Amino acid sequence: MGVLNLLDLHDRTAIVTGGSRGIGLQMAEALGELGARVAITARKPGELDAARAHLAGLGVDCMTFAGDLADAATSPRLVDAVLARWGAVDVLVNNAGCNWAAPAEDYPDEGWRKVMALNVDAAFFLSREVARRSMIPRRGGKIVNIASIAGLFGNPPECEMTTAAYNTSKGALVSLTRTLAAEWGRHNINVNAICPGFFPSKMTAATLDRIETMVVRMTPLGRLGGGEDLKGAVAFLASEASRHVTGQALAVDGGCTAV
Repeated sequence: MGVLNLLDLHDRTAIVTGGSRGIGLQMAEALGELGARVAITARKPGELDAARAHLAGLGVDCMTFAGDLADAATSPRLVDAVLARWGAVDVLVNNAGCNWAAPAEDYPDEGWRKVMALNVDAAFFLSREVARRSMIPRRGGKIVNIASIAGLFGNPPECEMTTAAYNTSKGALVSLTRTLAAEWGRHNINVNAICPGFFPSKMTAATLDRIETMVVRMTPLGRLGGGEDLKGAVAFLASEASRHVTGQALAVDGGCTAV
């Protein structure tokens, strides 16, 4: 099979959570450009409408689903909607996430639970729902968890970042990736993670205002992530090009973790 055929996602259905803006929308674009039908989710209907119009302008067959995945009841409803429209889920990108900054010694219970509920619980509940209702019966699928380089190590002290729950949740997501890959490999389901470095976004704006210069200086490629920099990674992990890759965490960080 030629490499272009390996990357072809025509007749595949993908879900991208947190897909209405930022890196989620970037990855939805990539999957749609390769031919996939794409369902995007987020909490705000207005942002979803704008994203759907954007994707439709690129020729992507797109549906939207508004809901809070931190509520465990949302995952079954999302899968219901996608299966009712397209009959299967071939690719799941667990991208929705949040952060809450506070010193570890003063970290509020509410903040910890909020971060864990969306960044870890929601990713597992939706993966479980998609696996048992589509991927396992159909003997195949691709799950891509969007973790972070923050889940691979602690924050450098000079960055003065207070994100204990975020880092912990992303480390848990890497571990979940490996665990599901080991358990579901017999069903021909590939489970991998992408660990982005710093990408400008609504969530990272406040942090980057303080430390962007430092981050760029510490990054071998000398820049932050941009609007095209996750497309290749998600295209690879969502397609047959990665058919023999599972349980891996791919850092897309300009080389930051290499040094």
